[in-house]
Amino acid sequence: MTGESTRAYLTSLESRLVADGCATRWDDWFGVPVLVGRRADFRMRWMATNLHLFTVAAAVPEITVQSVDTFTSQVLTYAKNNKGGLPVGAQTGVAAFPVLVSERVDPAAVAWAEQQQRNRFACFARPVVVDSAQGYVGLYRGRPAIGRVYANHLIAKGDRYFHG
Repeated sequence: MTGESTRAYLTSLESRLVADGCATRWDDWFGVPVLVGRRADFRMRWMATNLHLFTVAAAVPEITVQSVDTFTSQVLTYAKNNKGGLPVGAQTGVAAFPVLVSERVDPAAVAWAEQQQRNRFACFARPVVVDSAQGYVGLYRGRPAIGRVYANHLIAKGDRYFHG
């Protein structure tokens, strides 16, 4: 059962995504309701690329390193397959915020999310672990070598979307 603080966080996240111009909807992933938000931005300074940003959030009973790692992989695959337009790498890229929210969070899962951005070819993920009971949000806020051109954009979106 999902706790009140977890439901409240997801409702608030949906409002923040909509306020930033994201299209949102609720979907069913293997029996789990997920919030999917998406937007696309084009910048000349990104070497004239279009970046498709997906935010996919789910409430889970407990967050572990394995659960956030698996969810991150699922979200990256989903984003790549559902972005539309040109293939990734052809003046287009994909970024994702895979978000797990729970009142039971393994501190190792928070550390894993904060450690680094996860990369695939022209696809980047910044996993987000939300401890709704403590009001703590763990995510990577750095500027990695791969995908550095998008770092400021992703840091700004992370700050806008995921405050406690």
